[in-house]
Amino acid sequence: MRDRSLEVFSARGLKEPEALNHTLIRASLSNIRVQVGAPDESQKKTPPPENTDAESFYYLKQMRARTPMAVVLTSGETLHGVIEWYDQRCIKLTRAGEPNLLIMKNTIRYLYKQPSSMPSQTEPAAKTGPGLAADPIRH
Repeated sequence: MRDRSLEVFSARGLKEPEALNHTLIRASLSNIRVQVGAPDESQKKTPPPENTDAESFYYLKQMRARTPMAVVLTSGETLHGVIEWYDQRCIKLTRAGEPNLLIMKNTIRYLYKQPSSMPSQTEPAAKTGPGLAADPIRH
């Protein structure tokens, strides 16, 4: 075959190419998958983590700084105080001049840092609207 291709090139007045002997190599698809490391059907994509620790980080930050917080319940009532501790299902809200409360997280609509214009811990709790939420955490 090489001699015939040389005749064709010389008849047309072309120079001989350096790599005339090209062979087509076709790999099977299964070999390519193994080399690339493609996931097969037995390997499933891992789901995202259920707990990102963002909630824990937020609570710990507010607890350490003793930040005055406003907690809006699903009933619309707003409670003011400082988060003393938290659990997986509840938080303890410490209030000055009033009893401390253990609030279940499923009853919290959202909570936010208490702005300076809001009543402090020593003043009685007042109802506020959701438009005042500066840093909400929704449950």
